[in-house]
Amino acid sequence: MMQIAIYGRKISKQNLKSFYYVFELIQSFSWDLMIEEDLANSVAQKGKMDFTYNTFNSHKDLKSGVDLVISMGGDGTFLKCVSYIKDSGVPIMGINIGRLGFLANVSLDQISEALHDIKAKKYVFQKRSLLKVEVEGALDEEYLAMNELTIHKKDTTSMVAVNVSLDDNFLNTYWSDGLIVSTPTGSTAYNLSCGGPIITPGCQVHIITPIAAHNLNVRPVVVPDHMPIKLSVEGRNRSYLMSIDGKSISIKQGQEIKIMKADFMINVIKFENNNFLDTIRNKMLWGSDKRN
Repeated sequence: MMQIAIYGRKISKQNLKSFYYVFELIQSFSWDLMIEEDLANSVAQKGKMDFTYNTFNSHKDLKSGVDLVISMGGDGTFLKCVSYIKDSGVPIMGINIGRLGFLANVSLDQISEALHDIKAKKYVFQKRSLLKVEVEGALDEEYLAMNELTIHKKDTTSMVAVNVSLDDNFLNTYWSDGLIVSTPTGSTAYNLSCGGPIITPGCQVHIITPIAAHNLNVRPVVVPDHMPIKLSVEGRNRSYLMSIDGKSISIKQGQEIKIMKADFMINVIKFENNNFLDTIRNKMLWGSDKRN
């Protein structure tokens, strides 16, 4: 018997029915249901929970026989869900009830078909790499990012200077509003908004993209993901913001940040009728303009 874990963040009257629909579908397969603790409490406050389920509140709980994690929301919810999965190896599927769906790419009307395909094992795992981030002075603390690490200026309109080295060789000092280091998965996120390239999943690269660079000759750089990237920030402020998949951390001027490829990957469920190129074409509206 399969055990399915459900994660979601924002519960509203509009999407509450969607959660109940998924809960009922899972029960119809006679699968065991596990719901993230805060989500279970939120649903219980807005409706009834008159069925059997267990709860989880850390990544350790997912190592005890969970076969699949379902993220319900948008891409932001999917990224938060990954922080529960970590190195457990449990596969993840994203159901899109949010705004954007590069990662959460199963729509509401595809849920039943998707669960039937999972039961029939008509799927493959698409492995997605992560960034492992170490910050100088943060004892035994490391951070993981599936999308990107971003350096931001803080409380100032002045530019920052981000010193970047690749495999201990100096690359450049980026005078800009900030800098993005992205995975192929994150290439369609903030990186894309700042003029970075779209990279297909499976490519073993990282992308270094400046945010509003002062020098127009500075462009995004695609580098092999086995080479460590080191950053340090200079500027008029004493501290700056480092954002890791939306989680902000304050860093000091000159503090070294080391970025590497994590030694494990995330297993994302991929169905036959759902591929990256179709998703890109649909989300970017390529071909919609009939004049071209």
